[in-house]
Amino acid sequence: MASVKYDKSDVVTLSWLEQLRLRPGMYIGEIGDGSGYHDCVYVLLKEIVDNAVDEFIMGAGRQVDVTVDYKTGAMSVQDYGRGVPIGTLADCVGTMNTSAKYKKRAFQFSAGMNGVGSKAVNALSEHFEARTVRGGQCEEVVFEKGILVSKRRGKCAVGEHDGTRIAWRPDTSLLPRFTVREEHVVRRIRMYAYVNPGLKFVLNGQEIVQPGGFENLMKDELKSAVLYRPFHIKGKMLEILFTHTAQYSDEYHTFVNGQYTTDGGTHLTAFKEALTKALNDYDPRKKFDGDDVREGIFACIAIRMNDPHFIGQTKVKLAEQDKRSGWVQEWKKEILAALHRAPDETAKLLAKVEETAKLHGQMSEIKKKAKKLSAASALNIRKLEDCREHLRLDRKGDKRGWGEETMLFLTEGDSAGGTVSRARDARYQAVYPLRGKVKNMTGAGRNAIVDNAELYNMVRALGIQDDLAHLRYGKIVFATDADVDGLHIRNLLITFFMRFFREIVADGRVYILETPLYRVRKDKGKDKEIVYCYSDAERDAALARLGAGAELTRFKGLGEIQPEDFTAFIGKDIRLQPVICTQDRNPDKSLAFYMGDNTPERRDYIMNNIVCTENDFE
Repeated sequence: MASVKYDKSDVVTLSWLEQLRLRPGMYIGEIGDGSGYHDCVYVLLKEIVDNAVDEFIMGAGRQVDVTVDYKTGAMSVQDYGRGVPIGTLADCVGTMNTSAKYKKRAFQFSAGMNGVGSKAVNALSEHFEARTVRGGQCEEVVFEKGILVSKRRGKCAVGEHDGTRIAWRPDTSLLPRFTVREEHVVRRIRMYAYVNPGLKFVLNGQEIVQPGGFENLMKDELKSAVLYRPFHIKGKMLEILFTHTAQYSDEYHTFVNGQYTTDGGTHLTAFKEALTKALNDYDPRKKFDGDDVREGIFACIAIRMNDPHFIGQTKVKLAEQDKRSGWVQEWKKEILAALHRAPDETAKLLAKVEETAKLHGQMSEIKKKAKKLSAASALNIRKLEDCREHLRLDRKGDKRGWGEETMLFLTEGDSAGGTVSRARDARYQAVYPLRGKVKNMTGAGRNAIVDNAELYNMVRALGIQDDLAHLRYGKIVFATDADVDGLHIRNLLITFFMRFFREIVADGRVYILETPLYRVRKDKGKDKEIVYCYSDAERDAALARLGAGAELTRFKGLGEIQPEDFTAFIGKDIRLQPVICTQDRNPDKSLAFYMGDNTPERRDYIMNNIVCTENDFE
């Protein structure tokens, strides 16, 4: 292979603004389309709200006004803090590495320390305005795509409060096709309010205030009953609240200097270790395993610290490994003291952990049984049409693995499975045909997986029978017919994964294959063309464009589609609809209502809420 030309003309030096606009992901994470909680449009809001919260933490301003235009993405944040010093505003929002947060005097407990956040918002906005009011004086600056276009300074209006207002409209040339979801915005503001109980937010005119702090958070987020009265440790630098429920999963909400660290980090691992050590010290006769302690736990952890270090500019995970051991010892003492102050509640906690340890012992026996069942056949699963490449996760961190493009199609029946198998790219696409409708696993225990041969073989095909670290495919794709039975199978599969393997769904690995409803073909002379249509509107547009002589085919099921047709829409133009598991709703409550053993209640809900149109009666 001939070498590619490489000389000094290929070496370029970019300004901070050019570099940020060229590689925005380095500063604000995933660009996204607004469907994900961490997509950039929400990170931009977070960066500005963080600054307002920093003012409150330093004792200045007890209200933050936020406005969001959910159609255009235009936003503004007004705080009533000290205001940016007059004469520095343009540099504070438009010159990289300019900030008052490098010195601890002005901002002792700040979420951001690098002077990047507001500059990133500025650089990625087609229009950006900043206004500061301080001691009767005001200053305003206006930027377009990060370039200063105007500024003015003078006296403010009589009675105008000190503070800072930032308004921006994202640059759609850099952040295309995004939508702003109200539930993501509201959740972010609520999380700020929980950890800053004395701070009032006004979002589009609606007040969001949480005077109960973590107790309000628990009440709003935890829908299942608690097993004992929560333990609550509260000090100037540390706040911890925790309890247990009967759920399998554990749930944590962690914060650093007033902002929500959704991916946890050192403070979360330190709490987990401290809690286990405290319980073992409370009763030295018992030695609990960390997994037994954590199952079903609900905990909130908030810390304040100088100069926090995060993994990445988006600040969703704390990186302070050198402080972990000290935190463990300090927090263990705090938790142990809380346990001794409430012996009755501690007895309930210990009973819960002991019961969990017993169940885990039983699960260990079930796993041994499962391994014996599968040992002889290894991965020789008769129905699995495997691919040559597989996912290899990076087990040393949260990085995605090699082979992310690999996928396993879970198809509706052998007929559809055969069609997909003949059309697939065997290098990275695998197929597992399901035998009709799988079992509804709502309310079932984990042992039910082993007792169901089809589900257990599917789990083995995925490689997750022991743990999720050995997942074999980057994507799990439901390929069912677009009819009532197909939709039911999708719901049953979603229920299964949400019940036992929710982390896979939350990690964005579960998808629904969109298959065309129609094929419009014109095969006369030079006008030969095939168009696959996914809706009636696309069908009508294709028929109108191809004109007279166009042939219309309605696909009634995946098994009726020819492999040569299937190849066209599971290749580079594949349409996958992600199954999204957000923290905006309570999934356990939803699963229990829609898939549980409550048919009369569900029927009444449907009958009371069904909406019919005239077309339904034609």
